[in-house]
Amino acid sequence: MDAKNAMNTSLIAKRGRWAVAAAFFTNGFVTGSWAPQIPLLLGRLEISEFVLGLLILVFGLGALTAMPFSGYLMSKRGSRPVVIGFAWIVVFALLLVALAPNVWVAALTMFIFGGSIGAMDVAMNANAVAVEKKLSRAIMSSSHGFWSLGGFAGGGLGGIIILNYGHLAHAGFVTVAAGLMAAFALRHLVTEDKPVAHEHHHFRLPRLPVIYLVGIMALFSMIPEGAVLDWAALYLKQELGADIATAGFAFAAFSGIMALMRFLGDGVRNRFGAVNTLRVSALIAASGMLAAGLAPNPWVAIVAFALCGMGVANMVPIAFSAAGNQPGVVPNVGMSVVTTMGYSGILVAPSAIGFVAGHIGFSTVFIVLSGFLVVVCTMAGLARHADFRAVPQAAPAE
Repeated sequence: MDAKNAMNTSLIAKRGRWAVAAAFFTNGFVTGSWAPQIPLLLGRLEISEFVLGLLILVFGLGALTAMPFSGYLMSKRGSRPVVIGFAWIVVFALLLVALAPNVWVAALTMFIFGGSIGAMDVAMNANAVAVEKKLSRAIMSSSHGFWSLGGFAGGGLGGIIILNYGHLAHAGFVTVAAGLMAAFALRHLVTEDKPVAHEHHHFRLPRLPVIYLVGIMALFSMIPEGAVLDWAALYLKQELGADIATAGFAFAAFSGIMALMRFLGDGVRNRFGAVNTLRVSALIAASGMLAAGLAPNPWVAIVAFALCGMGVANMVPIAFSAAGNQPGVVPNVGMSVVTTMGYSGILVAPSAIGFVAGHIGFSTVFIVLSGFLVVVCTMAGLARHADFRAVPQAAPAE
């Protein structure tokens, strides 16, 4: 009987592993599908790049607002129902944005869109941790790889569908595809043994300065990702003369290479160490971003963005690992600080990039962002605590 129960538990965990992978893929697919829709908002709503930047800022504020709420809900219910609940809002979110008739309705739908994406993101990461405990092995890097695969699929298909059938047909396709994935896969998500309740201690920010320096590494690593997601398509279309289908390949190439490197990243990091991996990754990413800013035509820019994605792929996971294992800092608090700083780079910073680009152009912005990545390279030594080889079998702290 015990053997049968063990087999059932193993089967549930394996199904849960692929269910959470589908959650990551769905979230990335809808997010990636948003990228080729962005340039169309300018003409459809008759707005300036400044206003478009404000709308993207609203998206980020929605996500940052909903993330703590997602954590609160998980403390009461566990991650499974929270993933499922917000996933169904994500399914329809892009369609709501595509149907928005004016800038005010668009702002409301963007807040809902960002909030649902952010809340689902927090919950699916928590569910991935639950799967890791049941499987007794890591799946987090590959889970994020599935997110990048979803972004690759969404960005790559989006431009083609919009070019041939229009933005509403594209949004409808995304809704149906995401809905099917949610309906068939998410019912297999695992349930924690008990909801993870927050400890009743007063929250205190760490006093150790190094944790904030690691946060800056995460921030400077995620700003380029947000810039490519929100502005690469517009850059190719406006400054390099690409059509909408070609413009959609910018984020698709970035996400596709990022996905591949995330699936390979654990092996690379185990072989060469976190510091060396981060240092080389940052230089590769900086080279790609610089080449994108200097690109003479759309296809050179697309290849450059792919090179940048190759470098960026494993920079953030290493920074997060360094935060969770920083001596002198409570792991959960360190992770909270660094993830908040990092995610602001992908959720909030792109709006500022839009404002600046309206005055100096996206080409110059991408060149400047390459400098941010060089800064991460110089700070790579701070990632030395991300290595686990000294205690490979250590259990996570409770």
